[in-house]
Amino acid sequence: MLRDERGASEHTLRAYRRELHDFVEYLEAQMGEGAKIRSVEHTHNRAYLGVLYEKGLTKASAARALAAVRSWFKWMAKAGHVGQNPALLVSTPKLPKHLPRVPGVEELNRVMNSLAPEKTHVRKSGHGAPRDVADEEVAAWPERDRLIFELLYGCGIRNSELVGLDVKSIAWGDDAIRVFGKGKKERLVPLGDEAAAAVRAYLPLRNARLEKAGKAKLIHDGALLMNARMRGTCRLTTRSVGRIVKKIALSRGLAADVHPHTLRHAFGTHLLEEGADLRAIQEMLGHERLSTTQRYTQLTVGQVQRVYEETHPRAKP
Repeated sequence: MLRDERGASEHTLRAYRRELHDFVEYLEAQMGEGAKIRSVEHTHNRAYLGVLYEKGLTKASAARALAAVRSWFKWMAKAGHVGQNPALLVSTPKLPKHLPRVPGVEELNRVMNSLAPEKTHVRKSGHGAPRDVADEEVAAWPERDRLIFELLYGCGIRNSELVGLDVKSIAWGDDAIRVFGKGKKERLVPLGDEAAAAVRAYLPLRNARLEKAGKAKLIHDGALLMNARMRGTCRLTTRSVGRIVKKIALSRGLAADVHPHTLRHAFGTHLLEEGADLRAIQEMLGHERLSTTQRYTQLTVGQVQRVYEETHPRAKP
């Protein structure tokens, strides 16, 4: 159901499979292997939550495990395997609100400007060879790496959405890219001038590499972002994007905890700071609920304070 109806990612499927496997093992230990699923009560779910805490799991991890169990029982109730969902009576652990640290507009503009074609350079070791595999992935293709930053920050898309882009995803006539988000939901995201310029600078190099690798058939139908070694389908992975973003961010003086999702947060935060409508931001980010987008309002309290101090007649003596 998760795969075929909700279009869940492989990462989500693996996580749910792991959580349910652990829960079933717990039930077998408590009730015996011959026990019927209909005999599971909410007390079993509540006790399992306690076991997770005893194992040292954080509230976030325990909440994720409970969510998987709750979804499983919801599906079984709908399919008639159980009479009701016993996990509904177990409260989800209250999670602390961790607001992500977001680089400022000037910081990110400085990084983006440094990735312009005339500013990029290949960092090598003393013998003229790439320092390691990760360095090689970063340094081997500056035009691609610039495009990664332009799409993550300029369009606010997720890492998984980024690597899922194909060449055909670019809707040049609409100045947009076609993105498939969570649940395979499709949306059009505006493609800014800088991002479009990065795409145009990158595509000829991409096509030349594909022809050299004997994979010309992927020029029109393949992935947009390619791995440097042209392996397999040549599609870049989310893990590689994470390494590229982190290495470039560190080399440009950003915080050590910067990752692809940081750039997405910055996209939403900076739009809101400049007065963009919250629902428009929700649409561009592909958030199902407006409450998810409203997190960005908490990130801009400083901006609100500055506006108040600069404009209200009673703000200063």
